[in-house]
Amino acid sequence: MSAPVAARLEATSLDDTSTIGPTGPTGPRRRRMPAIWRHKALYLMAIPGIAYFLIFKYLPMGGLIIAFQDFSPFLGIFGSPWVGFEHFIRFFTTDTFMMLLSNTVIISLLLLLFAFPMPIILALLLNEVRTRVFQRSIQTVIYLPHFMSWVIVVSLFYVLFTTDGGSINNLIVSLGGEPVAFLTDPDWLRPMYVIQEVWKTAGWGTIVYLAAMTAVDLQLYEAAEIDGAGRWRQTWHITLPAIRPTIIVMFILAIGDFLELGFEHMFLVLNSLNREVGEIFDTYVYTTGIQNGQLSYAAAVGLFKGLVGLLLVVMANRMAKRFGEEGVY
Repeated sequence: MSAPVAARLEATSLDDTSTIGPTGPTGPRRRRMPAIWRHKALYLMAIPGIAYFLIFKYLPMGGLIIAFQDFSPFLGIFGSPWVGFEHFIRFFTTDTFMMLLSNTVIISLLLLLFAFPMPIILALLLNEVRTRVFQRSIQTVIYLPHFMSWVIVVSLFYVLFTTDGGSINNLIVSLGGEPVAFLTDPDWLRPMYVIQEVWKTAGWGTIVYLAAMTAVDLQLYEAAEIDGAGRWRQTWHITLPAIRPTIIVMFILAIGDFLELGFEHMFLVLNSLNREVGEIFDTYVYTTGIQNGQLSYAAAVGLFKGLVGLLLVVMANRMAKRFGEEGVY
């Protein structure tokens, strides 16, 4: 090798090590800043989401310290006396805990059984529609309930199912039956809750699965059709395996909300006649913390609910990875 060529190779190697070497504090920064500037539009769009989680999710976690105090708004966090796990012991040793746990678990299982697979079923059905105009029309119709507040949804169901002139009860009476107390009968609270949840959320949930189906290679369907596979076989052996990772991720996220059914919906359907089967952790936190002023006790209940949700997410994610899936992290 000639001397000029060797000199050029040595200079090139020195330049490479100077640009990619991790020793200098400016090396990674030189590579990171151009990348951030090149994708500045994406980072700007992410700022509102990051700010939302910082302000409303992470910063309030500091207030969980009052779960271990006998908190008084006049004394503040730093002046309130410590009580340790007193509120947790009180919560776990009351009969209310078993009622809340059973109600929350039963309703969550019903949602996982009926509400979770409904967007998948709707997405599979819409994927089979070949008339584009009809498909878009159906999508628009089933998306609309998502944009309604729970107040409107519960009000619509009240108008339909009330015993005082409700359309459904009027139909039952016209057929010779007796009016059914759908809104006050404890036996009907959970079915009505699940029906409302499915009606409001199922259409919007199909967006995720329809987006996942667009990544399926169309040549797979053509090859299956040549082999004689019908639409059902193609769905079972091609579409479902293709969207399986998406289904697992959505299932893990749903498991994380297993004890967090949401306050607003249940609060609107609760009344004095069905409270025994409808009181959940979210409504109980509101009742004890806001209405009764037991802020520390309510914070302890909320902390317990959050820790259980975190544990369920970790367990579900590990199970997914054990079966060869990616999981959420």
